[in-house]
Amino acid sequence: MNAPYHINGSSITLNKKGADSYIKISYPQRFGIYSELETADAVYQFNLNGEIRFLKSKHPQWPDPQEWLKRTIGNDWIYYSTGGYAGVYEAIGEYYLPNLQYPTNSLIGGKPFSNNVVRQSINNWHENIVRIRCDYGTLPQKLVAFFDTILAADPAALAEKARRLFAISGGRVTVLPPDARHVDYDIIPLTIASGCLYKCRFCKVKNAHRFKEKDPEDIDYQLGALRQLYGDDLKNYNSIFLGEHDALCSSSRLLLMGVERGYEKLGFEVSHMRGANFFMFGSVDSLLDADKFLFDQLARMKGNFYINIGFESADQETLDMLGKPVTASRVVTAFQRMQEINDTYGNIEVSGNFLMDKTLPAGHYPRLVELIRESLPRKKPKGCIYLSPLKFDRPSRELVFDFHRLKLQSRLPTLLYIIQRL
Repeated sequence: MNAPYHINGSSITLNKKGADSYIKISYPQRFGIYSELETADAVYQFNLNGEIRFLKSKHPQWPDPQEWLKRTIGNDWIYYSTGGYAGVYEAIGEYYLPNLQYPTNSLIGGKPFSNNVVRQSINNWHENIVRIRCDYGTLPQKLVAFFDTILAADPAALAEKARRLFAISGGRVTVLPPDARHVDYDIIPLTIASGCLYKCRFCKVKNAHRFKEKDPEDIDYQLGALRQLYGDDLKNYNSIFLGEHDALCSSSRLLLMGVERGYEKLGFEVSHMRGANFFMFGSVDSLLDADKFLFDQLARMKGNFYINIGFESADQETLDMLGKPVTASRVVTAFQRMQEINDTYGNIEVSGNFLMDKTLPAGHYPRLVELIRESLPRKKPKGCIYLSPLKFDRPSRELVFDFHRLKLQSRLPTLLYIIQRL
């Protein structure tokens, strides 16, 4: 690790090395390579483009010294809280709980953005760095260049970069697969098909576009534009989200092309992060229609593949109420197909989403238990079941109780799904 510069009671460390693989631990951990500015008041961390990435205040009214803010490539701020560690890990499979500034379906978490110090940290970080730079006066050339870079990446520049990202992808990624938690949602979005198949009545996060595959030329354009947009920090990434809402419905040829070209053109071979990961959504019908050839080919490719299926319910009355145009028998068959794939392929994991709500028909929970417990002869380590509240921004102790009851009965890993965008 590079030695830190000590100036006026502060320290600056350039190109600091974090972990080279994503690990689940109960203390703050950074991944890849980043630079850090630590003062008596705060800790600022920047990516390889000089853009602020993490922020933590040392003010006594900061909620917890083990908690921090993270800024995403989409220019959202996320507050990571401990939530008591064990309880959070049991609920979401991670040691830190992401608290979001926009409406989501989370049943747990506090209100860190109502904390005055948290708000001021978000609003004032850039002017604080301007002041710090002025206080430092004459600096070594390396630090002059460092401050020039991080000061140029001001809030307006970061907002413009997010707009460029959305333009490349054809719009903001409104929902990421829950499996992206394995890489802390640090993904590069590559849209290989727009829209989704079903247009379910209950859904609040998918767009109204009809399903349509992208042309290979468009995919190549996106990869070139993304490579330029992520810039030097591209080397801190090793994961792609194959969008939008049902990439599995794409032709095998197109999907495999997206994986192969994405791995090559985004330089995963020389990433600071080991391995490669590909995340995508699928549907009941696209899972059942996907042929064995696709999975055999994915199994031979470099990387891990995570496919998240929106089952929602195995009860016909519930599916009809939700406006999901599939039959319960198709859901059950797709769930069985999910088990077959998870049992067969080591680097492919299919996970599934189901809904929770007190207003769902009486048959919903019994049918769910039939799937996640009674249909399985033993516990399995793969094939996570994500339970999502039907309503947004309505924490409910009753639903938390329902979640824990279902988790205890399930023979598959079972977690809460916190809907997060890019």
